Amino acid sequence: MFYPAERLRDFTCLFFEKLGCSSSEAGQIAAVFLSAELRGIGSHGLIRIPDYYRLWKAGRLNTNPSIKVTRETASTAVVDGDNAPGMLPALFSMKTAIEKAAACGTGWVSCRNSNHFGIAGYYAMMALDHDMIGICLTNANPLVAPTFSVSRLLGTNPVAVAVPAGKQPPFVADFATTPIARGKLEVSVKKGEKTLTGYVQDKKGNPTDDPDILRKGGSMLPLGGDREHGSHKGYCLAATVDILSAVLSGAGFGPFVPPSVAYLPLPPEGNGKGTGHFFGAMRIDAFREKHEFTAAMDKWIETFRNAKSADGKPGVLIPGDIEREQEQLNHKRGIKLLPAVKGELNDIAAETGMDMKL
Repeated sequence: MFYPAERLRDFTCLFFEKLGCSSSEAGQIAAVFLSAELRGIGSHGLIRIPDYYRLWKAGRLNTNPSIKVTRETASTAVVDGDNAPGMLPALFSMKTAIEKAAACGTGWVSCRNSNHFGIAGYYAMMALDHDMIGICLTNANPLVAPTFSVSRLLGTNPVAVAVPAGKQPPFVADFATTPIARGKLEVSVKKGEKTLTGYVQDKKGNPTDDPDILRKGGSMLPLGGDREHGSHKGYCLAATVDILSAVLSGAGFGPFVPPSVAYLPLPPEGNGKGTGHFFGAMRIDAFREKHEFTAAMDKWIETFRNAKSADGKPGVLIPGDIEREQEQLNHKRGIKLLPAVKGELNDIAAETGMDMKL
């Protein structure tokens, strides 16, 4: 069934208000969830609401936070998220980075004591309205084994970069440092589908196509899948994100990131605070005249779009094309929810006393 974006936004707002968020903060959280759904990244949309609900029930999510800067210079800051739903510290941090870039040319913020925050691209794209390049990184609960290991030490640790253009749409890259996001494995479970070999391994390190293998002691693989296909490079990317997001801010790094699912135990105390993020904003005119840069970006995009296609292959896509087209389509036709997701959300609505169902 397809739903208007406004209905899903209203449902998400009401849900977070029931958990104790203010209407303003619930609206900010809902906007990030809806952006994921509209852009076709359902793995980070409403399918994640049950995770937030279970974390809240377990007392592991603060819906009345006091988010603050704990250390700063003219162009840098560290933010403490007070264990809030990750969208709130992330929005605060990216706004801080943009403000510092406006004053200094660039702004850099590392955030600790946060939680899962939805799609990284949402925060990187905030910079576009300010004629800036936006960068967003985050670590995540450890489900990924480094190359040659079965130990779950890293998260999917996504990277997002948004770059403004002129006549062309902006360049927006938003990708995990694993071949697949954890949420997409959950989608496969809900659909009763297998996953592709090279995405996950069992607890002994054997390849598997079971998307539910994480609950059975298995692990995800770094981008590349195995050493022969460059998994060491995916491991390096994930490690870099972990260091900038967590070691720099004082968040939990590697195996010490709190899981974003309640069925996994918390890591031992004394190894950093919560999930970590890293944000950057760079003012275009701090490097080059804006009109020169956007014209050059247009030429860059057009050059790659006009690349000769391999036989039987579509034309070259620019990062952000698929998501932008999906957003336009979903605004027109509505957003599709899987029946299993709809059922779980309605069960939660009943449990929390919401006067709204899907």
